[in-house]
Amino acid sequence: MNHVLCGLAANASLPSELVDRLIAVADADIAVDLAGRADLSQAQAIALARRVEESAVHLAYEGRLTAADVDPAAQPQVALILLCERAGNPEWARSLAADPLVERREKLAACAGLPSDVVDKLAADSDVRVVAELALWTTPEVAARLAGHPHAEVRRAVAANEATPPAVLAALITGDGLPPAQRCLVCDREVTPFVHEPQCPRPDCDLLPGASCDGSHESTRHDMQHAALRNPATPTEAVIGFADHPSMLLRWALAARHDLPSTLCRRLVADPSPGVRAELAENPAIDDALIRALADDRDHDVRRGLAHNPQVPLNVLAQLAGATKIGATLLPRIAAATPTEIEELARSTNPAVRVLLAQRRDLPAEIHDVLATDPDAKVVNSIAPHPGLSAAQLRAMVDRHGVRVAAKVAANPDATPALLEDLARHEPPVQKAFREIARHRHATAPALLACLADRRARPLAARHPALPPSVIVELLTDADWQVREAAAANPSLPPSVMSDLVP
Repeated sequence: MNHVLCGLAANASLPSELVDRLIAVADADIAVDLAGRADLSQAQAIALARRVEESAVHLAYEGRLTAADVDPAAQPQVALILLCERAGNPEWARSLAADPLVERREKLAACAGLPSDVVDKLAADSDVRVVAELALWTTPEVAARLAGHPHAEVRRAVAANEATPPAVLAALITGDGLPPAQRCLVCDREVTPFVHEPQCPRPDCDLLPGASCDGSHESTRHDMQHAALRNPATPTEAVIGFADHPSMLLRWALAARHDLPSTLCRRLVADPSPGVRAELAENPAIDDALIRALADDRDHDVRRGLAHNPQVPLNVLAQLAGATKIGATLLPRIAAATPTEIEELARSTNPAVRVLLAQRRDLPAEIHDVLATDPDAKVVNSIAPHPGLSAAQLRAMVDRHGVRVAAKVAANPDATPALLEDLARHEPPVQKAFREIARHRHATAPALLACLADRRARPLAARHPALPPSVIVELLTDADWQVREAAAANPSLPPSVMSDLVP
């Protein structure tokens, strides 16, 4: 791989004539970056697609190619993408439905808006993978028809399709009104009874670990039930019986549903599996009594799931914050807090609560300023990246808390050039701060030169347009390929150097 040419291909300042020259010599790696250029003309996109077929796929997804630009016989993958984007010729679908490669027919089956005769042909395909793909994405009418397919794998796909009618999903779970499935992927290949060992020694085997069939296609039936439980279109009354199912995975899927009655939630709150309880804890369907019961759960993941529940009361969330590692994230309940609640949270004596509040980016100015002077470094770390803080406030944070907040202060979009230079010279050095400075729009040449000394910040600094051109040119021969590529992508690279680099 020529990393310098790859970097040039992504350089926003590369002149159009040099783009043409790169297209003429592009390989698959260079084509990836060329295809991502916002300034690529229609003529250049067509030339690149003809030069490197892989790039045509990307260009088609991005809408840079039209049906008139594509030869479906020479570029079937691109034709498939345009069909899936409803930008292709319907006649292509009729041709591809008979393609000898199953992978292409399978891709076609995932496309929406296919002609009815093509859908019928795919539904009768000899390869079950094609029919299953169709079942996964098709219309309610076709999904209902395929629910009675003799192959269990097709039924599993129907169960996952959110367009499948609710009555059909209920029938798939209970089996009522449907003929028994005759085959599955396991008994298609193995003599039953058979259980696929987790460490299968056969390199060409693609059965999932634990796949099994004793004649009842039990592992595929389990997967079908799991898909139906995860499907929001499945009627509530059809899933209630799974609360006591021996399969933990099925109970876990049940606990995630937002339509659970309170009686069922009360049964799941006592589930022996922490995973099931954690899924339930995050579910907005649970009531206040269950929320408070789960707040005392011994499992950390259960409490963390509860913290992400949008219905959790703030006093319960305060209890969780002090005993649970929640991470730097804006919790739904914090995001929905009212102005009065925001004031109460800001006055909390628990710094973990103030940390959670500081994740909001729309705080009133007075709350913003109070948190910026918080005595707890974790709170300051949480508020430091907020836009709107003054240079004086940011400097005061570093003066009070030093290395503990330096990186987050450097990440503030309003950090001034002078402040970034000071942070780059901070003693002791803060490696994370170097990386934030190197990608900051206000970083100056002196700050970036300091960042070059840090291994992880070096590629970021090499791409920054404020880096002196002479330094950028030197970095084109750096020992680290990431640095070479970043330097070549730097928009401040002199045009004459760009021209010399392109063959």
